Amino acid sequence: MAEVYLKVMRHGRDTLVAVCDAELLGKTLEGGRVPFKVNEHFYKGVEATVEEALEAMRKATICNLVGRRIVEAAIRCGMVHEKAVIYFGDVPHAQIIHL
Repeated sequence: MAEVYLKVMRHGRDTLVAVCDAELLGKTLEGGRVPFKVNEHFYKGVEATVEEALEAMRKATICNLVGRRIVEAAIRCGMVHEKAVIYFGDVPHAQIIHL
């Protein structure tokens, strides 16, 4: 089974990378201000390892991350500050934007 789903989308000069922990795909997360749908159309790309996702994220201008596995890896790599993480219940979500 895949660790994460990784989707890379290009639009003009921007590269958007969306990553979610594999078991979250298609679920609706509760516990935030509003429910958060881990939408298959947005997140379902290829099955990947966390390391493959981190490599794609290093080349991106925008990253959208959902799930403990990928968000904690991004924090360990210094790509995300732990205070920038929001939670839907106990599921972390983070975004990265390179200007």
